[in-house]
Amino acid sequence: MTTPADLPDVRDPELPGRLLTTERDALVPLLRSRKDEDFALPVAACPGWTVRDVLAHCSSALVRVVEGRLGEGVFSPESNDRDIAERAGWTNAQVVDELERAMTEAGPVIARSDGGLDSVALGEWVHAGDVREALGEPGAYAGPGLPDALTLLAVVTRDRGGVPLHADLDDVDEPLKLGEASGERPPGRFIGDAATLVRLCMGRPVDGAAYELAGVEERELNILG
Repeated sequence: MTTPADLPDVRDPELPGRLLTTERDALVPLLRSRKDEDFALPVAACPGWTVRDVLAHCSSALVRVVEGRLGEGVFSPESNDRDIAERAGWTNAQVVDELERAMTEAGPVIARSDGGLDSVALGEWVHAGDVREALGEPGAYAGPGLPDALTLLAVVTRDRGGVPLHADLDDVDEPLKLGEASGERPPGRFIGDAATLVRLCMGRPVDGAAYELAGVEERELNILG
C-alpha cells in the first residue's frame, strides 16, 4: 500500500467520491448481512448513538450534500439528532438503502464543489470504521479506502492549519506529512500503523495500540477539537 508523501498542488476532485464508493462497496454488503439486533449495538466512538444512529447520520449528511441543504447549523449536534429522528420510523433496510444511494450520488456533487465538502467524505469513511468496530468486524479505519483516506486526512489537516507531523507508517510504503508546515515549529513524529494515526487525528480511542509520538501531544492531533 502506498500514499504520497507530498500532496499535489492541484486538488483531485474525484478523490472524495472514489473514497465513498470504495467504502460503499465494502460496507453495504456487510450491513445487509447483519441481523436487526446488531443495528442497536452502541458505538463507542459516538456516545449515545447506536449503529443505526450512526448510519442514519451518515446517510442524512450525504443527502444534504446531494440536495444542497447545507445552511447554518447543519451538522451541529441538534441538526444531527433531528436527522436521525426523522428516520426513526424506517426499517434498518431502508436506512441502508438510503446510505447506499447517498454514497453513490454525493461524489459528483462534492467533485463540483470548491473542496470545502471534501472532509465530508473523510468523515463518512471514519464513521464506517466506527460501525465496524461496534460490530466486532476487522478493518476499522483501514481497508481498501485507506490510501485515499490518508490523502484526504493530509489535505484536511493542512487546510485547517493542523500541527505539522511526519508519520512513518508500518503498513504504508511512503511517509505521510500532516498539518501545516512552518518554520515556527518543527514537525512532530509518529511511528505506528495507519489506523492508529487515523484514530488519533479523528478523536477515536487508541487503547492498547502500539505507537510512538514525539514533539506533539495526542490532543493536538485531534482535528475535531
